[in-house]
Amino acid sequence: MSETNEFSRPVRLETIGSSPRPMVIEAEPAERKALARRFAVPAIDRLAAELSLSRTGDVVQASGCIHAQVTQSCVASGEPVPATIDEPFSILFTPPYEGRPSEEEIELSAADCDVVFYEGGSIDLGEAVAETLSLSLPPWPRAPGGDEALREAGVKSEQEAGPFAGLAALKDKLRK
Repeated sequence: MSETNEFSRPVRLETIGSSPRPMVIEAEPAERKALARRFAVPAIDRLAAELSLSRTGDVVQASGCIHAQVTQSCVASGEPVPATIDEPFSILFTPPYEGRPSEEEIELSAADCDVVFYEGGSIDLGEAVAETLSLSLPPWPRAPGGDEALREAGVKSEQEAGPFAGLAALKDKLRK
């Protein structure tokens, strides 16, 4: 996590027990504006998370759902594209693995993909929610008419540029 988190909601480990603790966090307007700059989107009109926290030893489990209203730019035309994000998540906060050389290759299982390492006596739920939002954004937002704008610009569709498109073109040439 960066040292200047735009949406920081630290939670001290000693306040988290083994029983699930429900929480709701929501980003303020200035925090949403700063996150929009960081994620290169025109606007984040809402960012909230409903979650529960529980701890077993040094490992904290955060499970819940993020809710966001985001405006992205169309990849074809640059026009605004609204997006509603309602994304469930489950994150394990754990201290860094000790005793492993940093050059050693590490294999991650699917369960390891939502692990956030923390140091010290607290975790930052806000940053974890912000990162979850970033990963939940549609990667290629398109406004109505975006596909047409791409065709006019000479960009091929997935079907035209896919792995079998070259074979289809070769087949058509061989028929002639």
